[in-house]
Amino acid sequence: MSHRAQEDPAAHRHHEHDADAAALAALGYRSEFKRDMSRWANFALGFTYLSPVVGIYTLFAVGLITGGPPMIWWLVIVGVGQLLVALVFGEVVSQFPVAGGVYPWARRLWGRKWAWMTGWIYLVALLTTIAGVVYGSGPFLAQLLGFTPSERSTITCALILLVLALAINLMGTRWLAMAAVIGFSAELLGALAVGGWLLLTERHHGLGVLFDTEGVVGHSGGYLSAFLAAALIGIYQYYGFEACGDVAEEVPDPTRQIPKAMRMTIYVGGAAAIFVCLSLLLAVSDYAAVIDGTDADPVTTVLHSAFGETGTKVVLAVVMISFLSCALSLMAAASRLMYSYARDDMILGSALFRKFLPGRHVPPYAMLVAALVPALIVLGSVFSTKALTSIISFATLGIYLGFHMVTLAALRARLKGWVPSGSFTLGRWGLLINVVALAYGVFAMVNMAWPRTPDAAWYDNWLVALSAAVGAGIGLVYLVIARPYERSDAIAGDAVRGPIEEPNREGVTR
Repeated sequence: MSHRAQEDPAAHRHHEHDADAAALAALGYRSEFKRDMSRWANFALGFTYLSPVVGIYTLFAVGLITGGPPMIWWLVIVGVGQLLVALVFGEVVSQFPVAGGVYPWARRLWGRKWAWMTGWIYLVALLTTIAGVVYGSGPFLAQLLGFTPSERSTITCALILLVLALAINLMGTRWLAMAAVIGFSAELLGALAVGGWLLLTERHHGLGVLFDTEGVVGHSGGYLSAFLAAALIGIYQYYGFEACGDVAEEVPDPTRQIPKAMRMTIYVGGAAAIFVCLSLLLAVSDYAAVIDGTDADPVTTVLHSAFGETGTKVVLAVVMISFLSCALSLMAAASRLMYSYARDDMILGSALFRKFLPGRHVPPYAMLVAALVPALIVLGSVFSTKALTSIISFATLGIYLGFHMVTLAALRARLKGWVPSGSFTLGRWGLLINVVALAYGVFAMVNMAWPRTPDAAWYDNWLVALSAAVGAGIGLVYLVIARPYERSDAIAGDAVRGPIEEPNREGVTR
């Protein structure tokens, strides 16, 4: 029997955790998290954040109206683009497996100011995304429980989801991991079962419709203009893989496991999204009725036709699990980002946000903010639904902006001599992949912000860009006035030249 076979598994895990702790200490930190999240749970966290069911069910009608059946190709195009981003992120997290994701990565690649703005933009986008996800669950809950959706019921449903997500997150990493795996299993099996049944029993079209550009209306610039506008269904779908890195201090052997989990999130989540979208497209009997508004909710129409009243409720129950899992993962990501800020004294209330819940090893006050801010945004819809739309409009563009501030920082570092030194590297392909990933990101952000409603007021036409400008502008003003980056002695900008700012005398930052 080999020595490896005789090795005590508990001793092996203890040795592995000691090695992870030592590697983190070399980066200037000591973690209070517990490494209770397996690679599979880490992948499940990214998958439920990406959530193909939430993404497709929410935007299917919009995509079909805007670009017709060929809009499905955006799930392929964006999937490839986001995979390139995930590869770049994989190199970064492999070298810097620190909790908080984009903020600590930008800090090590570029510096304190750039990191602060990257984290700010991404945090605001995360909080508004949580609000958008829980608010969007309202109509599905109404259908599940058999009542007519209203503003009050939608808000109530959103608040219930926020409370449930907060409660599960407060129970600790092990419970978060368990909930993520359950959510992933339910969503994936549900997507496969529903999509498979639709393809077998409700297929009204052949695959040729995926190339049919006839009948798409509302765009004077021809089909290319319509197709570009339909990109949102793909752009909205493929973020979430970065959540795998947000919990880097809760995963054993993160330098190897997290890059794998990120790529798996893109592969599996993307394949599931394409499968769900394809099954729905081929099951819609009358595209014209959807495009002209006669069938305002084609997803519900298809489900009722295929499964009847009772079967549809079962499907909707899985959909609600998907919404809860998505909110859970988003809240976890936001809380880890706030904690990461607080550990470096980079945010108001740092003393609170870096505190841990005894016995649970999670930051409760950061989690509370990750629930309260979305709750306030949702409650604001009582006074102005348009204001809610304006706030949530920043969500997707803000996520992409935060992503590509890291991608740009990685490219800048490469050009200054950074050679990724983690367990996962792209080797000689790194520079090319980084450039193409950044180019894709710029294209996606321009496409999202591009005005497409010339008959609307200018501020409505530029709503997405204006929302992003306001969100980033508030952060920039605070950065200039309060200078939060001066409060921290944590290492920054060391990817290229070695540590620029040394840790404190104990060798560990606060």
